[in-house]
Amino acid sequence: MSLHNVSLPLRLRARLIPETHGHGWVPFYNLGYLVFPFLPIVLSLFGDSRQWPGPVRDMLGPTLLAMAVFLPVYFAAYRATGFRSLLCMLAMAGIGYALLPFNSFSNAYTIYAVGFAAMLGGPLWVRLAWAAAVLAGLLFEIVALQYPVFIFLITLIVSVAVFFGNHHFVESTRKRAELKLSHDEVRRLATVAERERIGRDLHDLLGHTLSLVALKSELAGKLLRRDPDAAHREIVEVTRVAREALAQVRAAVTGIRAAGIAAELVSAKLLLETDGIGFDAAAAVRMLEHGLQDSGALPASVESALALTLREAVTNIQRHAHARTARVEFAIEAGEAVLRIVDDGRGGAISPGNGLSGMRERIEALGGRLRIDSRKGEGTRLEIRVPLANNAADLTIEEVQA
Repeated sequence: MSLHNVSLPLRLRARLIPETHGHGWVPFYNLGYLVFPFLPIVLSLFGDSRQWPGPVRDMLGPTLLAMAVFLPVYFAAYRATGFRSLLCMLAMAGIGYALLPFNSFSNAYTIYAVGFAAMLGGPLWVRLAWAAAVLAGLLFEIVALQYPVFIFLITLIVSVAVFFGNHHFVESTRKRAELKLSHDEVRRLATVAERERIGRDLHDLLGHTLSLVALKSELAGKLLRRDPDAAHREIVEVTRVAREALAQVRAAVTGIRAAGIAAELVSAKLLLETDGIGFDAAAAVRMLEHGLQDSGALPASVESALALTLREAVTNIQRHAHARTARVEFAIEAGEAVLRIVDDGRGGAISPGNGLSGMRERIEALGGRLRIDSRKGEGTRLEIRVPLANNAADLTIEEVQA
């Protein structure tokens, strides 16, 4: 999306924080820690009489200077990688060390440095070592300045919490990226496999037929003068074979265009679990693998309609439902293919948009029914029923001729 199409705050945020990292507004909320270095100044305005490192009026200049230097380093750290990221982290720690003789609340900058240490590259123990080094530097300076040790203890507690919070965010982001790559790879492999299947099917389908047409046409040409009746019979046979081939090609194309339920279940699992939504389709997979052996394969038109409906429903769950879990069931009941899609999201009134209307039209075109039960706070349940008998016939030669 172009930056010109979004609001001014979002454009400013995108310039300061890379959108690809998925931080959102959190880096700006984290700037709230900058309030702490100003607390001695604020408390003095309310008559606080405790002893600070120096006169409160002498704190303001260094504190403002430290913040002015810190902000560019802070935003640069979100864009830096490798050695530059390490330099930004050390610069934050250095700002805190430099301000500490003037302001004992400068430990806020140490917390920032430790938080960014969690976002450095490399193994966890390396990042922990950098965080420990930053904290050790603070402890050494506190002891040298004869400040109360509880300042370090408070900094240690908050820093550990921030470090592991950022570490969890980094790991979650990495896993989401890996899942997305897996999702893309599954789609790519499915596409390659489908292309290979299409190639094999067309080769098997047309290779023999076209060879037969060529041979019979050649034979008819040789018989044309010597035995016109036999030549006529061969031409009729060529016509029959060509019509059969046309019917087979159209049936194959119908199968190619059809979306498979099994493939959509795999795609749905990757999509929802990447977004943190639990997905249960084990029963549906078992039915597809074993249950159809008794009732026969689904007609291509029915499977395609159910697969596309499943895709649309799962997309709606991922985008709008705010669900924690979702479940898909598939069954053959009383001569009907039944697909049930259930989530535990927010539910409530559903406005019939293009996706829902398309779902309903697709199902009703096959003589089926779509039922939606959505109650506020209880999630949404979709039940799709499509009769198999009315959709079982494949394309016949007579239909091709018509």
